[in-house]
Amino acid sequence: MTETIPTTDIRVARAVDLVNREAELLDRTEYHAWEKLFTEDGIYVIPIDRETDDFAGSLNMVYDDARMRQMRIARMTEGYALAAVDSARTVRTVSRFVPESISDEEVVLRSAQILVAYKRGNHDLWAADLVHRIQLSPDGPEGDRIALKVIRLVNSDDAVPAAGFLL
Repeated sequence: MTETIPTTDIRVARAVDLVNREAELLDRTEYHAWEKLFTEDGIYVIPIDRETDDFAGSLNMVYDDARMRQMRIARMTEGYALAAVDSARTVRTVSRFVPESISDEEVVLRSAQILVAYKRGNHDLWAADLVHRIQLSPDGPEGDRIALKVIRLVNSDDAVPAAGFLL
């Protein structure tokens, strides 16, 4: 039987706080602040195959390292780009936090996300299972960073419309 890791563990609480802070920054379109939540080698990935863990060897909707995240943010925030000019307003709820593994250096946290996007009088619903690998800083919660964020959309193998926001 797998050992249950309590969500009351302070390391888990720090990871949950970081994921909630990330959701807030994304809903406020504070993309530059969001990018700073990642480690230098952090990966942001939206795989097509919900079962894969081989992101580098699989087809993904998004597979962003630091350079690609910065380029994506620039497209969404600078100059004229459809993603920036006509972006949706979003509200996301992240819940069902389940610690997968824990150490003094890292927490792997699974959760669920429901994102409602409003654009041009229409509401779109995006649902996903998330995995965050959070590196805990010895300097405290302010230094905690996302080393990996995996967004497994429930409809990832269907045609997914372009989004003018980050998931």
